[in-house]
Amino acid sequence: MLLVRGDREFLVAPGEELHTDLGVVEAPEDPEPGETVETHLGEPFTVRELRGPDLFNHLERTGAPMMPKDVGLVAGFTGVSRSDRVLDAGTGTGVLAAHLGRMGAEVVTYERDEEFADVARENMELAEVADTVEVRTGDLTEHLDELSGFDVLTLDTENAPEVVAEADDLLVGGGYVAVYSPFVESAKATADAAREAGLSSVETTETIQREMDFDDRGSRPSTAGVGHTGYLTIARNE
Repeated sequence: MLLVRGDREFLVAPGEELHTDLGVVEAPEDPEPGETVETHLGEPFTVRELRGPDLFNHLERTGAPMMPKDVGLVAGFTGVSRSDRVLDAGTGTGVLAAHLGRMGAEVVTYERDEEFADVARENMELAEVADTVEVRTGDLTEHLDELSGFDVLTLDTENAPEVVAEADDLLVGGGYVAVYSPFVESAKATADAAREAGLSSVETTETIQREMDFDDRGSRPSTAGVGHTGYLTIARNE
């Protein structure tokens, strides 16, 4: 849940104590959206229900998390939905895995860094998806022979082409691959691997989002902020 006071927001688990400059407040065990709780100094905070965009803003970060626009593209291109099984690698902060879990998918995600994996598990608890998202420590490429029957494969790793080459064994018929790449060279290698593996509908898209500025002089895209974040390669298993 979120505890909100004005423009300040804190992501907390039920029953957790939050220490602020306004005092200590205990998050309710069974929160109701809109409920007011007070610190030991009598300062009020409002309970707000957690929504998907809050994950990007409040989960503990172990690196640059996937941007909301890119999460949306992954979901839109793959059609991931309730009851799907998703195999993910390159967990990091876990924003993508948490989003997919909140959509109702069952997610198995691999993170090579043990400390990052521990943080991701805590983030899954905060995102209320610990029951549907399993964070495993390790390199996915070392476990490919043990895995199969997934509906969607999502990757944000340097060795993505190696995994994509095995997509036919990992995915059900009609299942989708979605690979996020920060560099165009890795995106090309992924697309090449997908085609060599016999996957269909292989397409790579540069993910760009530009905010608009409106003022008395006119309207134009903002020159501030991040426009380009990476490349997304989508493919489908036959």
